Amino acid sequence: MKPAPDAQSFAEYIFRQESKDQLRFITCGSVDDGKSTLIGRLLYDAALLYEDQLAALRQEVARQGHPSMEIDFANLVDGLEAELEQKITIDVAYRYFSTAKRKFIVADTPGHEQYTRNMATGASTADLAVILVDARKGLLTQTRRHSFIASLLGIRHVILAVNKIDLTDYSQEVFEAIASEYRIFAAALNFATVTPIPVSARFGDNITRRSDKLAWYDGPPLLDLLQSIEIASSKRDRPFRMPVQWVNRPHQDFRGFSGTIASGSVRPGDAVTVVPSGRTTTVSRIVTHDGDLPAAAAGQAVTLVLADEVDVSRGDLLSSPTERPALSDQFSANLIWMHEAPMIPGRSYLFKFGSKLVTGSITAIKHRVNVDTMEPGAARQFELNEIGLVNLAVGEQIAVDAYKDSRATGGFIVIDRLSNQTVGAGTINFPLRRSENIHWQAIDLDKKTRSQALGQRPFVLWFTGLSGAGKSTIANLVEKRLFSMNRHTYLLDGDNVRHGLNHDLGFTEADRVENIRRIGETAKLFVDAGLIVLCSFISPYRSERRMVRELLEPGEFVEVFVDAPLEIAERRDPKGLYRKARAGELQNFTGIDSPYEAPQAPEIHLAAGSRTPDELAQAVIDYLREHRHVS
Repeated sequence: MKPAPDAQSFAEYIFRQESKDQLRFITCGSVDDGKSTLIGRLLYDAALLYEDQLAALRQEVARQGHPSMEIDFANLVDGLEAELEQKITIDVAYRYFSTAKRKFIVADTPGHEQYTRNMATGASTADLAVILVDARKGLLTQTRRHSFIASLLGIRHVILAVNKIDLTDYSQEVFEAIASEYRIFAAALNFATVTPIPVSARFGDNITRRSDKLAWYDGPPLLDLLQSIEIASSKRDRPFRMPVQWVNRPHQDFRGFSGTIASGSVRPGDAVTVVPSGRTTTVSRIVTHDGDLPAAAAGQAVTLVLADEVDVSRGDLLSSPTERPALSDQFSANLIWMHEAPMIPGRSYLFKFGSKLVTGSITAIKHRVNVDTMEPGAARQFELNEIGLVNLAVGEQIAVDAYKDSRATGGFIVIDRLSNQTVGAGTINFPLRRSENIHWQAIDLDKKTRSQALGQRPFVLWFTGLSGAGKSTIANLVEKRLFSMNRHTYLLDGDNVRHGLNHDLGFTEADRVENIRRIGETAKLFVDAGLIVLCSFISPYRSERRMVRELLEPGEFVEVFVDAPLEIAERRDPKGLYRKARAGELQNFTGIDSPYEAPQAPEIHLAAGSRTPDELAQAVIDYLREHRHVS
């Protein structure tokens, strides 16, 4: 029995462990290329498994009832029940291990196309990618897609593991052909290093030691590569950045600002600037659970106490005063779309930059990338797993760095506003404009002054419903009643605006979104002029109606749902549109081959067909009087 280590030797061991550098890497590539098996074999051959893990592997072999059956090393990583059943990776599985030379965190990412978003999650914090290729299949679309995403997300080192080389009789020609093809493909991705290596994860060839069956390969095995590759860590040399995640105020005598330092370092007495407010102060204390620190650097989670009482909120950024991030509301960005529902330019989404959550939209698609050829191409929307260059605009100024300079302050995710699901992720290239160069022009006459002069309260009456529901008829009657009450109005009708303002738009989903975006901005201007604006549009999507509502102040948007069942609207068919749609002569027609999302809580719900148009118009007037929109 070995004697227990004394306190000094234990402290020395802890110091040695903490002094090692750490490499974060991912395994990625197409499905069934052997990613999980490779990690399992690596841990097994390097004797980095615990006894209970080994026992579990042996029990699984015994349970299968075949004494000669091999250990399935993928079971070490694929932990979800569905993964074990289907023999695929679904979620990102993280494993920590350490050798005498280096500490590692490996993320085993899924190869299935539908789980590409999980691969991007793993890549976002990695320094290196081990991209696996099945030697029998060569480079596949998912291999190229994962390589492109790795490049976009800042990975600069790639090990190309040509796996299952045993199934090609350890062919040097097969390996060299794949390696050559990948180097040509990866030339445009700006990787600092690309190192091909032939391996057999199943049999352990070239995993932790050189294989006699691969005598023609004169390079190191995989583990040696992982232990020796130089990863430049310059986070501490970059300007100081700390996104504020929490205002820490346990009692009235303490107020600190908590977060993880994204780059640079800080000491008590250092000056810092609060972004976006621009206020500058100094750091008085660096507080942690274990006590105050004399200094802190990138990667450390700390609470900073500031010398002055300055306004700092969650989502703000503490920055170096002499090297501040860009402050803007419009950006050029690379975008990865991760949802089955397509990305539509102009549609309102939530964008999360660090801990800052803002509304915004993709304003333009510059191009979509063909991941097989790396060629840019035109696109009007992004489908699942598509990648490209876009412009985006958000509702307020955001402090960002280019992603190449800082992952923490140069990346963002896109969130659907209705489902709250993450639907996309992106990296900032540069601001499209610096907000300090563009200002609101002061105007003496404001909305309040104009509405008082007109003697009315401005607002938007938004009529929505299927084609043929009677929206325009009712809106026209309501406007005539308001006009007779000496109210100043303007009616925007779906057909009429397509003769001028929106004459360039068709009826695809993207065009419908842009149609309503333009109308919403126009209606907002009319409200600012003090007018009552009546808008009659099918406006089939809840997200766009919500977007218009949020352009206005509370109480200025009144949604009127003209609820006509499809059979009633189709029976009326005043323009013959349903007949053409049924005959296949009219594409993207709402209610036939394009969806209509009915309002869930409209201010006014009109049951079309139950009363005459005059009665329905009067119901709108009654509502407006009852809620003091008009007197």
